[in-house]
Amino acid sequence: VQLQASGGGLVQPGGSLRLSCAPPAASGVTLDHYAIGWFRQAPGKVREWISCISSIDGGTTYEDSVKGRFTISRDYAKNTVYLQMKTLKPEDTAVYSCARDRVLYRDCGAPDWTSYGPGTQVTVSS
Repeated sequence: VQLQASGGGLVQPGGSLRLSCAPPAASGVTLDHYAIGWFRQAPGKVREWISCISSIDGGTTYEDSVKGRFTISRDYAKNTVYLQMKTLKPEDTAVYSCARDRVLYRDCGAPDWTSYGPGTQVTVSS
């Protein structure tokens, strides 16, 4: 089951967006016990990991270029993982997608990512 990322759009430099990641409603998949990762792929570049939230203690990790600007979080009631993005830069322009660890109950140390979805476009431009 592919995870669905949403919330992208066009934003000016310095602006903010909040992305959401959730499984299809009818899938029956629960994200609670999986580490979830956010990724992005800019035109002509390979997909890169940017953030992870642990399934064990809620611990979070970030790629250096987004550290201090992006925040990953979970809403257990909504079965959704968010990526709050602030102080956006033109170089943040990319298709953003999410994935889950293949194995339950692990932290962000060495996940085996699966269930990538098609992603949502984020464009940062004036």
